[in-house]
Amino acid sequence: MYDHIGLKVKDLAASRRFYEAALAPLGHVPGPHDDSYAGIGPADEPALWLYAAKGAKGPGTHIAFRAPNHEAVAAFHKAGLKAGGTDNGGAGPRPDYSPTYYAAFLIDPDGNNVEAVCP
Repeated sequence: MYDHIGLKVKDLAASRRFYEAALAPLGHVPGPHDDSYAGIGPADEPALWLYAAKGAKGPGTHIAFRAPNHEAVAAFHKAGLKAGGTDNGGAGPRPDYSPTYYAAFLIDPDGNNVEAVCP
């Protein structure tokens, strides 16, 4: 399990809107932020850090967040789409990964593949 992840983003405001909306159903909340960075994660423990970087282009990073149940996976996908994400696979079983793997995938505003999974 990771301690924290930092992503360089080209539009901090757009990335904050996307991640705050998409991760809220998974129990993540906004953390410390200013004009150059923003933290998001469990209360008092931000684990995802967004850093403003002019001209940044996502290198195709993949991040998977654990969800407590199938409903949270679906809510992640719906909220992320509404907040500017692009569909990369709706909520549903992924038997090719494992018999109990249930996930949804979004592309964030910087081109990263973001997943919510309930294994």
